[in-house]
Amino acid sequence: MNTQVNADPAELAKFSELAHRWWDMESEFRPLHDINPLRLEWIHSIFPLADANVVDIGCGGGILADSMARKGAKVLGIDLATKALRVAQLHALEAQTPNVQYQEISAEALAADRPAQFDMVTCMEMLEHVPNPQSVVDACAQLVKPGGWVFLSTINRNAKSFALAIVGAEYLLNMIPRGTHEYAKMIKPSELAYYCRQAGLSVRHTSGLEYNPLTRRYRLTQDTGVNYMLAVQKTV
Repeated sequence: MNTQVNADPAELAKFSELAHRWWDMESEFRPLHDINPLRLEWIHSIFPLADANVVDIGCGGGILADSMARKGAKVLGIDLATKALRVAQLHALEAQTPNVQYQEISAEALAADRPAQFDMVTCMEMLEHVPNPQSVVDACAQLVKPGGWVFLSTINRNAKSFALAIVGAEYLLNMIPRGTHEYAKMIKPSELAYYCRQAGLSVRHTSGLEYNPLTRRYRLTQDTGVNYMLAVQKTV
């Protein structure tokens, strides 16, 4: 049996070092806080969250998981970064967030334990940080019920994304720590759509996320050239 975990120790260490700053709105995680209302409403508009049984893969400090629970979902957030999970658990206690739990487990291991038990799976801003993104997408497909939804987000791989997501965001604007993203690990929408098809998931909706450095605001757009999201459905 292959027991190798689909995770990069350097990536886990990178986010663990910053774990205590997850809920600091002016920290390196500000971009995640800024985009969260947009991605939350986009998800909710496609699959209403009230009473939904949801797993959030790569939940980190719990920004999305916490907000989905506050929309009425029953949420399990999973991650392999121990410190980030502790921060997520502490925030849920302090904020008295209902119906959210956290577990240190890989997507693949959870899929083996609880196949087809979730109405919806989210995996946001995580695929570009793992050695084998296809394996994670496969796990998403295994976790969701037939007809259920999977929401994915990541960063495109092209000259525009290199200029904006790495040079701009990391080196010029200092929005996120340098080295957060590796160009070679970025994923084109066509590649992610292929991973989904291989896993028995059909792409239903796409959206881009665009940042205006002058207003410091994000907006949803049809341009998937840099940050983008896919809503895919498990074919019955």
